Amino acid sequence: MSSEAPRPARAGQLLVLSAPSGAGKTTLARSFVARTRDAFFSVSATTRALRGQERDGVDYHFLEESRFREMVARGEFAEWAEVHGRLYGTPRAAVEDALRTRKVAVFDIDVQGGSQIKERWPEDAVTVLLVPPTPAELERRLRGRSTDSDDAIRARLAVARAEVASAARGYDYVVVNDRLEDALECLAAISRAERARRSGARDAAADALAGPARREHVDLSAWLR
Repeated sequence: MSSEAPRPARAGQLLVLSAPSGAGKTTLARSFVARTRDAFFSVSATTRALRGQERDGVDYHFLEESRFREMVARGEFAEWAEVHGRLYGTPRAAVEDALRTRKVAVFDIDVQGGSQIKERWPEDAVTVLLVPPTPAELERRLRGRSTDSDDAIRARLAVARAEVASAARGYDYVVVNDRLEDALECLAAISRAERARRSGARDAAADALAGPARREHVDLSAWLR
C-alpha cells in the first residue's frame, strides 16, 4: 500500500484529446476550455507553414526548423514527432504550468504524442480518444469539407483506423462525437471524475457519466474491422 498522502482536490490535470482528422477534436477541446474555468488550451509547435486563417500563438506556434530542433536539444518539449516531413511538438511549459497551478491543460495532439505524455506523467495524464460514430460518418464529414481528393480521403480513413486501433489498446476513455453537446458533457464528466479519484474523493455523478466512456465499455468494432 502506498504511503503517499492524497493529492489536493484541485490537483493539476493533463487532459489529452486525440482523434482522427475530421472527428472534431479541436472544436471539442476549445469548447471545453471555454466552459471550464480553470482549463487552458496547450498550443502545439510546428515547422509547417501557416494556413488560411490560422494565427501564430493561437492555432500553433509556427517555428523555423532550426529553432524547433534547438528546443528539442534543450528538452523543451513534453513530446514531439516528425509527421509527413514536418515537426510537431508539445511545449513542456504547458505541462509544468498545469501541475504548478493545479489547472487542466488540454492537449489536442495525435495518438503517438498522447501516448508519450501518458508514459511520462502517468499519474497526471488522462487520455481520451474522440471518434465519429462510424468510419462511414467520418468519410461523410471529410467529403463534406471538399478540401481533399479521393486518394487523400482514403489515406485519411486508413490512418484513422490505425489510430483508433492503437488508442483502443492504451487510452483511458473513448468519446463518440455524434453530437457536440453530448461529447462535451462526457469530456467534462471524465475530467471531474479523474480529479475526484486522484484526490481521494468520490464524485458519484461524475463517475456515473464517465464510466460508460471507459475504453472497454465502448463498442469500436466498426473501426477495428
